[in-house]
Amino acid sequence: MSGTRGRGATRPAGVADGPAHELETDVLVLGGGPAGTWAAVSAAEQGVRVVLADKGWCGTSGATASGGNNLWAVPPGAAREDALRAREAIAGGLTDVGWMDRVLDQTWRRLDDLGTWGYPFPREADGTEHRTSLQGPEYMRRMRRRVHRSGVTILDHHPALELLADADGAVVGAAGLARQQGLAPWRVRARAVVLATGGCAFLSGGFGTNVDTGDGQLMAAEAGAELSGMEFSTAYALSAAWGVHTKGLMLKFASYYDADGTRLEPPPGVHGRAFAARLLTEGVEVHARLDQAPPHLRAAMREAQPNYFVPLEKAGVDPFEDRYPLRMVYEGTVRGTGGLRVVDEGCATTVPGLHVAGDAATRELVTGSISGGGSHNGAWAISSGTFAGRGAAATARARRGPVAPGEPLGRVGLRPGGRVDPEAADAVVAAVQEEVLPPALTARRDGVRLAVTGRRLETVWTQAGDALGGEGRDALRARRAAALTANARWVTAAALARPETRGMHRRTDRPDVDPGWGHRLLVGGLDRVWTRPDPVLPRLVDGTPVAVPAPQAAAPTAYEQRRAS
Repeated sequence: MSGTRGRGATRPAGVADGPAHELETDVLVLGGGPAGTWAAVSAAEQGVRVVLADKGWCGTSGATASGGNNLWAVPPGAAREDALRAREAIAGGLTDVGWMDRVLDQTWRRLDDLGTWGYPFPREADGTEHRTSLQGPEYMRRMRRRVHRSGVTILDHHPALELLADADGAVVGAAGLARQQGLAPWRVRARAVVLATGGCAFLSGGFGTNVDTGDGQLMAAEAGAELSGMEFSTAYALSAAWGVHTKGLMLKFASYYDADGTRLEPPPGVHGRAFAARLLTEGVEVHARLDQAPPHLRAAMREAQPNYFVPLEKAGVDPFEDRYPLRMVYEGTVRGTGGLRVVDEGCATTVPGLHVAGDAATRELVTGSISGGGSHNGAWAISSGTFAGRGAAATARARRGPVAPGEPLGRVGLRPGGRVDPEAADAVVAAVQEEVLPPALTARRDGVRLAVTGRRLETVWTQAGDALGGEGRDALRARRAAALTANARWVTAAALARPETRGMHRRTDRPDVDPGWGHRLLVGGLDRVWTRPDPVLPRLVDGTPVAVPAPQAAAPTAYEQRRAS
């Protein structure tokens, strides 16, 4: 693999020897969505200094700020026990009852706090609050205000490019470019870092997801972190063929038609959206019409999700009366499950000093092998942000003393091994998307095609290591292309390594659930991608999980290599 790192590594193109500004703090949070803002507030509540850096404007960028979402919020009592059992029953046996209970409890407590900060939960006549949904713009406006009032330093439009590590491999900060300061370099040295950079939607065009390009997962892997659940990444959503809004609630009221206007009836027991998605995967043109919506609800539907209706109306379509074509939009690990492995109750990763929250982390602990959708992922963002912020504060307190300057860890996209090609970033992104976006390749998988994809992605990764680079915006584009490629390789390797169908991971050549695979699967590596069973068994409400098979041989992580040397 081309490119170098270590004590002799050169600085990336576009990052000068003297950063435009350099800060030192106790906790650095990367990402300004719900998980990042909860992490920043929670760390500040512990009395430590906090800096939050967001690639966009904290509180306005990302999937949550773009609309509303449901929330897995259940009050204490019998209903919570029922919620645990209901989720476990459909999650493929990979959830963890202890984590699910912690998430429900912490989410409910934090919603109390959100209410005291002024969020206007709707109420019944008897005063009962409805806490099962949040309006994204208002929610994130309140969170930004709370972050600011907590004394956190906010760095807007400061995308991170790489992590920094000390001589022992512990993470001690991050570096990047400041968009509104002429793309000047920045560096923040910290005693602990929280990655809340979101999942990876591979620039598919989904509403609010084009900032979710897997940057944090790549940075963490360069530090030696492991991932889990990456095979459960086949989340697609339905959108108007010319639109980007992927909220599926409105399609609850849809009937489906072919291109000629013939109504398509799903088989008994098959949900309409799943039926439409199956046909689209098979290449059938599918149209929708919201003709099952009761007339008295239609005005409320427009008010509840105006972003769904605006692009239709601009196209001259009345969705209650007119048919409109659909497409499938890949949402990858954003609405999927996979992400960085969590190893303790403070959401630490396998790398010292590095914590993770939100969609950057695996959500298998609470959602197993199926999608967390908006509701469970929304609760996970609140609770994991809280856990990670508090955990990072504890890590920072334990690491008192001068913060090491830190060794930059970035590789592909920052330190090219060959001659930089200005066109390489676009070519790399296109090659990755060709392998992961088509529903025919990802929604339905088979071993032969996965192996072909794996080989092609290895070639892309090697070429990217040589050709990706540049200064300023070109550096940002190159790094984004590298992150997409790395995430695609992990997704493909995990999908190939799980020889069964479970949850959203569907193998046409292995259509049945294999009881011997009722365990989580780890993946990692950069130069060589590896997979192995997670030695930690799921803790289930009911039933006993299977024994974990003997682990496959795996290359030592980057962190292990540094420790050994």
